[in-house]
Formats: sequence, structure tokens, C-alpha cells
Amino acid sequence: MILNAMSVDVEDYFHVSAFESVISRLAWDELEPRVQTNTRRLSRLFESRKVKATFFVLGWVAKRWPDLIREIRDAGHEVASHGYDHKRATTLTPEEFRQDVRSSKAILEDITGEPVIGYRAPSYSIVRENLWALDVLSEEGFTYDSSIFPIRHDRYGIPDSPRFPWHRRGAAGLSLHEFPISTVRILGMNLPFVGGGYLRQLPFPYIRWGMRRVNQMEKSPVVVYIHPWEIDPDQPRQAVRLSTALRHYRNLHKAEDRLVWLLDNFRFSTLRDVLGLEG
Repeated sequence: MILNAMSVDVEDYFHVSAFESVISRLAWDELEPRVQTNTRRLSRLFESRKVKATFFVLGWVAKRWPDLIREIRDAGHEVASHGYDHKRATTLTPEEFRQDVRSSKAILEDITGEPVIGYRAPSYSIVRENLWALDVLSEEGFTYDSSIFPIRHDRYGIPDSPRFPWHRRGAAGLSLHEFPISTVRILGMNLPFVGGGYLRQLPFPYIRWGMRRVNQMEKSPVVVYIHPWEIDPDQPRQAVRLSTALRHYRNLHKAEDRLVWLLDNFRFSTLRDVLGLEG
């Protein structure tokens, strides 16, 4: 049975890009934090199934709750970077992006005492226009990235990018592995099927079919992702437009059960292990 990758983007409900217009970054420290409880809940769930996962952690979170990050490490999971404070890479200059990933990496390595080799951009914000970010990541000591979503979307995506893990050698000769967010190909189009809002909102028979299709027919690993706030139906509600509310809140009560089914029916480990990389 193929080994798939399980991942958690460790951020709180108020960090999400869709809430940028209604929640000021200056207010983050005044809001009720729920990321600790929800992240520990996911970690216990993985432990109950003997699954190791990659936790892509915001530096902002790690700086405030270093014990949470040590617990993730001590449970045998991989700690990777999600940037510092959830600024989308598309909003940053190359130097701003460098400082963002450098600071997050340093915080996480100081807490864990281990090298951080993986990165995932907030909101999958490495797109065609800022592929220079991959060179910055390799220059800053990252071994792999998992930011590119090979779909058409109103906020992210490179639809003609490779669907399965691939290797890139940058202009300076530095190497970087890319583990793209998983898709299924139907009628010439790449379509999302598992992880995050797709895990919550798409019909579950389609998700199960997608997992089996990629594993059994295409003989390739799938990367599943979830956010801690996605297993928290009781999180504080924000006054946002209907489309944003549907994307964020719909089927929060289904996410954990669907995740459990995946854990019980497929093999999972960290992105580092699936890629065969050393820490």
C-alpha cells in the first residue's frame, strides 16, 4: 500500500487570509486562542492511529506557545515552516519573503533543536508570478516545499504545474523538492479532492475515489492537509460575506470523522518520510 503524506497547517481561526479584511493583525493577541487545544486534539488523533504527520507551523504561533511545538516534536512528528505571520507570498517582495521564512525557520529550530527542512506558503501563495520564492527557499536551507496547487482557482494555483512530487534545481545550482497539493485529473482538468475545505465540503465518495485513483491507478502518494480550526465547530464566528462564511464554516462538524476514515483506510507519514529525505 502506498505511503501518503499527512499534514497540518498550524494556524488559528483568525489567521486565515479570508478574514484579513475583518480582523486586524494588531488584534490577534486580543482574540481567544484556540490553536493549542485543536492542535493537541489532532496530535492525539494521529497518536491513536500510530500516524506521524508534518506540522507546518506559523512562527507567530511557535513564539507564543513553544511548549506546543516541543510536544509535536516529542510525539515524533515533523515540524516544518508555514512562514511567520500568514502573509501570503504574493504580497511580499523577494527580500520580505526571505526575512519571513528566515525568521520562522530560526524560531522553530531554536525551539525544537532540529533542522527545519520543509515549507508551505500561507494560502498556497507560490504561483507563476513568484516562482523566485523557490530559489529563496533553497538558499535559506529548505530541502522541500509544498506550496504549489496545480489547479485553477481565484486565489492561487498553477494549473499546468506537475501533479506529483518533482525536483527543481535553481539558478544557483541549489536543489529543492516540490510536493504539490494533490489533485485528480478529469477531462483534461486538475481538480482538488482532499484536504482543508475540500475535505469538508466535497462529497465524500468523490474523496474516497480520488484517494484510490491516485494511489492505485497512478501509483503516486497523496498529500492530505487540515487546519486545527477545521475540527472546531464552536470557534467564534466572524461577520463576513456569505461566500467566505460558506468556505470557512460549512461542514466543520464533518472534518474530524472524514479525517479518521482516511487514517483508518490509507497509510500516512510525514512529507519528509514520503519524499525519502533526511532531517
